[in-house]
Amino acid sequence: MPKLKTKSGAKKRFKVTATGKVMAAQSGKRHGMIKRTKKQIRQLRGTRVIFKTDGDNIKKYFLPNA
Repeated sequence: MPKLKTKSGAKKRFKVTATGKVMAAQSGKRHGMIKRTKKQIRQLRGTRVIFKTDGDNIKKYFLPNA
């Protein structure tokens, strides 16, 4: 049985914390900033912890060695 490879796209988008949670950048900041308030744009900065079940799927299928 061959080794499972990590998906390189997921490697760039997600980070697994020391406690096993998955961090990712905020969504909704690619385009259409003119419609959003300054407060919304500020609050979309940085990264957030992904919901547990979604994070488990990411670790299982996309980041098997993390």
